[in-house]
Amino acid sequence: MKKNIKKTGRVILISLLMITTWGCTEFLDETDKSNFTLENYFTRPEHATSVVNSIYESLRPVMESGFGGGPWMMLEFATGLANTELGQAQNSLFVRSLINNSDNGYGQTYWTSYYRGIANANLAIEKIPEIEMDSETQNKLLGEARFLRAYYYYNLIRIFGNIPLITTSIDLTSPELYPDPATTAAVYDQIIADLEVAENAGLPWRDSSGRVSLGAVKTLMASAYLTMAGYPLQAGDQYYQLAAEKANDVIQSGVYDLFTDYDKLHSVEDKNQGENIFMIQYAAFTVPSSWQVSIIPYNRGISAYSSETGGIFSNQEFVGAFEEGDKRTDEKTFFYTEYSLESDRSSIKELGDYYIWKHFDEEAQLNSTSSGLNWPVFRYAEVLLIYAEAMNEANGPTDAAFEAVNKIRERAELPALEGLNQQAFREAVWREKWVELCFENKTWFDMVRLRKAWNVTTGEFEEYVGHQFTYGPTIKERELLFPIPTAEIRNNEKLSQNQGY
Repeated sequence: MKKNIKKTGRVILISLLMITTWGCTEFLDETDKSNFTLENYFTRPEHATSVVNSIYESLRPVMESGFGGGPWMMLEFATGLANTELGQAQNSLFVRSLINNSDNGYGQTYWTSYYRGIANANLAIEKIPEIEMDSETQNKLLGEARFLRAYYYYNLIRIFGNIPLITTSIDLTSPELYPDPATTAAVYDQIIADLEVAENAGLPWRDSSGRVSLGAVKTLMASAYLTMAGYPLQAGDQYYQLAAEKANDVIQSGVYDLFTDYDKLHSVEDKNQGENIFMIQYAAFTVPSSWQVSIIPYNRGISAYSSETGGIFSNQEFVGAFEEGDKRTDEKTFFYTEYSLESDRSSIKELGDYYIWKHFDEEAQLNSTSSGLNWPVFRYAEVLLIYAEAMNEANGPTDAAFEAVNKIRERAELPALEGLNQQAFREAVWREKWVELCFENKTWFDMVRLRKAWNVTTGEFEEYVGHQFTYGPTIKERELLFPIPTAEIRNNEKLSQNQGY
């Protein structure tokens, strides 16, 4: 941790001096660059906005993609459900083959980016209350900062387990320069405490600019409570009830609903709308996404992008495990297996595998090579599935739980579930989560939380440890966490490496 913490002040200075665009021009105000020091900066309302904007910046680095793969792929290859054609992306291959180690740059990006976001959040939470400004705006900005800090810690604790908990700004003289790791329970307590503040910060239910909304706060709370009920905390069934209540708040708000058309999941025009609750923001030609090159086949000549990396696509066995008649398996719904050639759009090429259509920006791929498509962090489909699972665990398969999951199935043109007992309903919801939320960085977290893996060959759920991927590797206990990056262990002797690495 020493390496990152010593740079905290410089990172914040850089972040605040940058003119950042977050999807639309009204999202950010340009910072005042004439009188900047940490001692005198936080004096004007625009400074409060500026520091909060810097916290959002840490969402993007994990999505960076290219011929070296992309950090976000780490969570997909760990499920055993993804494949790659990109032989030079060693970090992807190590995770996919379950021979990962602490030198993997993907893990380092998660650690560094999220702790940078946390550092900026800590600064915002400390300094914004000192600024004379409209109290309503001030509270909303503090709510955004609390949500983002909670989000970063929620991912870090689930990915690495053995992490420091830092809630104040620090410098070279701070006792926390070499922090001890916190207990898992302490990190979750802080996550919930931050979200409770954000919940009461006066945020709107939806923010079409992409800023944190009340819908995002309550969705993260529902997800966190669901995880606290499961492994590793196993905090008690009351957390299933809390998860159901927070998810139901979102449902009852009436603000969100499922798109009727799956194509809207990857529509630039519909970002931050419909079922999209919270997204990582991009803007073509300003802050374009780079992961488009990773979801197209390797050098098949189908895209206007000069880079076609074949970085990630679905195992055929996974798609083959979807229920018969599931609309999500239709060509160009969740996946695509053919596409026109860039040199002749009247000529269709069979691609041979199931590439990811649900994140495909067709305008960028065909013409512009600059994508403004957002990445989904939370969408309404997940809220429905959290509610169904949590309600079933707390109260059995109620009518409301059936209704929630059946909305997902109705859109997929599948028959409604009915008459299932608690165990059968439990596994039916798990299957819907594996399918509906695939390739959105959700499945591995569910596997670890449940200690279960879906055997796509047998269609059954089995123990996570000992589960064999269809292409050979077998999950060991160490795969319950990722390794803490080598640089962090080396620079902070209080950290210990996770078991098995």
